[in-house]
Amino acid sequence: GLLVGTLDAVLDSTSKVAPFRILHQTPDSQVYWSIACGASREEITEHWNWLEHNVMSTLSVFDSNEDITSFVQGKIRGLIAEEGKGSFVKEEDPEKFREGLMKFEKCFGLPEQEKLVTYYSCSYWRGRVPCQGWLYLSTNFLSFYSFLLGAEIKLIISWDEISKLEKTSNVILTESIHVCSRGEDHYFSMFLHINETFLLMEQLANYAVRRLFDKETFENDLVLHDPLQITKRGLESRAHSEQFSAFFRLPKEETLKEVHECFLWVPFSHFNTHGKMCISENYICFASQDGSSCSVIIPLREVVGVDKADPTNRGVSISTKGKTAFRFTEVRDFEQLVAKLRIKCGAASSPQRIVNTETAASSDSGNPMDLDEGQSKTGQRDNSKTVSTEALMTVYHPQDAENLDSKMLKEKMKEQSWNILFVERGHGVSMFRTKKTRDLVVRGIPESLRGELWLLFSGAVNDMASNPGYYTELVEKSLGTCTLATDEIERDLRRSLPEHPAFQSDTGISALRRVLTAYAYRNPQIGYCQAMNILTSVLLLYAKEEEAFWLLVAVCERMLPDYFNRRIIGALVDQAVFEELIRVHLPQLTDHMTDMTFFSSVSLSWFLTLFISVLPIESAVNVVDCFFYDGIKAILQLGLTVLDYNIEKLLSCKDDAEAVTVLNRFFDSVTNKDSPLPPTVQQGSNLSNTKSDHPKVDITDLIRESNE
Repeated sequence: GLLVGTLDAVLDSTSKVAPFRILHQTPDSQVYWSIACGASREEITEHWNWLEHNVMSTLSVFDSNEDITSFVQGKIRGLIAEEGKGSFVKEEDPEKFREGLMKFEKCFGLPEQEKLVTYYSCSYWRGRVPCQGWLYLSTNFLSFYSFLLGAEIKLIISWDEISKLEKTSNVILTESIHVCSRGEDHYFSMFLHINETFLLMEQLANYAVRRLFDKETFENDLVLHDPLQITKRGLESRAHSEQFSAFFRLPKEETLKEVHECFLWVPFSHFNTHGKMCISENYICFASQDGSSCSVIIPLREVVGVDKADPTNRGVSISTKGKTAFRFTEVRDFEQLVAKLRIKCGAASSPQRIVNTETAASSDSGNPMDLDEGQSKTGQRDNSKTVSTEALMTVYHPQDAENLDSKMLKEKMKEQSWNILFVERGHGVSMFRTKKTRDLVVRGIPESLRGELWLLFSGAVNDMASNPGYYTELVEKSLGTCTLATDEIERDLRRSLPEHPAFQSDTGISALRRVLTAYAYRNPQIGYCQAMNILTSVLLLYAKEEEAFWLLVAVCERMLPDYFNRRIIGALVDQAVFEELIRVHLPQLTDHMTDMTFFSSVSLSWFLTLFISVLPIESAVNVVDCFFYDGIKAILQLGLTVLDYNIEKLLSCKDDAEAVTVLNRFFDSVTNKDSPLPPTVQQGSNLSNTKSDHPKVDITDLIRESNE
């Protein structure tokens, strides 16, 4: 941006000549062409560094000095034009947008209804030579046009034909966008704002895929279904909101409203961490950007006060019901922000809202997940006898506080570590989340805290707080209904952890039936999919019934979208990512396998059940711990580690069946030496009774290695 900021002065003959300039001259020519100018040595040095990084490394591919001159001139003019065009939102600058639209329509001859979203100056690489031109992004196509030195280049790619879209770099291209379509590779580089361009391309490509595979949802989206509503600003705003909600595990309905760079005081470390404060309708969130891995989520329902703190440092102090004060400093326009947040929190603290938030996590209580007693009774009404209010593990495996063996002592030590963390970093939805939090998760969450922390890290606690009484109403409406989904649920009920005592009784089976039937009623597009029963069974072991329902919602609708439907598109996409990771990190395994689809077929259950279907239950729950904290990344990392552990045996396998046997024996050998679960429960979770000759592997070591 700095380079282009001075280029207008270069072309303006009436402007004052800057004291520092960068000139380009072709050898044997008397003509100097001005590239950039600056008012100081520092400014011109920044321009020079930009040219070195983005332009000079490319010039070696040209055969003649004249070609270099033409390319540099075209590149600089393109950057000037792009900087001048600003945001191509039709309503803001109709003249400039109309000019770009006319070029787009004239060059490509696409259907009249094709909507141009925006366009960028860039270089398209044809072989080893870059061609300067314009990249046009429309609702259905990616198009490029260049006319340089008498050569015309025209490229049109449909978004739904793109098989790979990524940012990449190599020796010649410092940073470029790689597009693969119908087996052909296309590279675009030298963007003024490559991240912005890539974000929009990603959005448009994703929408094209959704239109193909999820037509009903796409048509119900009023904005995406009508191309006239799709704008550059709208797409960017939508992308940022989706990233915001996914990162902080917030309800999908949350829209990112404001972002402020600032510092957050971290009291237990006694330092200010730099990052961004992100504000939506119902949440104030912060994520550090200085490597400290610190994040905070503050629901407005928990806020009791917003004040100006230390005006000299532009400070904002936010107090919560848990008697915690979060202090942000160096906040731009902090006075206006305080005023806006006070209005927001005033609305969030209305009498009706206070009643609704009593089901939320509260730092004041000993257990942040305990529901307010009065609210719980009111919400359950006549269904109090049917909806279970206890996690099944507390019923079928109560802890004996008096008889503590070595494993129970270790479990108590884990609990103590978490209690110390809660004292230092807060307890509940607004706790500080840091590297220490993640380290404790990797070690395995204690049995007594597992349900509470799953609810917290998945964001399900926020869904439950926003919808008091919703689950009970769903149970009342859904029980007794007869659909294809309910028939499939009934068929699979007794196949879910069948040897665990909790699911050998009507208590566990009935709770599982209610949760699965209620979810199928809530989301008929998904309804019920095999593997949901296995996952929900484990959720019910550690979470109360309503909590298990909201955990299932978080998994199916946010954390693993498009996994649990007829096409399992989400799982197939992540398996393609998994195959690519294998190619990069385990190339010898890739070379050995004649067909990479083997990994997809063998790992499908890993993704759909979070390894619950292949690991003993006492080990699988540790994987679920990491999944709720890190998301699908935890499953991908563990999958790679499993293959790496067995790579020598896999390389000696003669066929797929032998490789499957190797992996099954490995999974049977995975143990959890610190698990306090009784042997009957542990043995009941093993899928194979065959004695394994594989050396025992502890799940904690396996997970720790996958994180290195």
